[in-house]
Amino acid sequence: MVNITKDTIIGDILDIAPQTAPIFMSIGMHCLGCPSSRGETVEEACQVHGVDVDALLRAVNEAANQ
Repeated sequence: MVNITKDTIIGDILDIAPQTAPIFMSIGMHCLGCPSSRGETVEEACQVHGVDVDALLRAVNEAANQ
């Protein structure tokens, strides 16, 4: 079972659960391949894009564990 937290790096998530990419794209992270977005934590991405971190974590963890 994958457990993604607010401190997990987005690039690491995409490496282990590429099916989560559409979730990140839906919050405005359209450049998932660029170094800055792949190096951000979930919490940093949520701050930049004005997204509730807990809601995103629920969605990402659900998708990652399917």
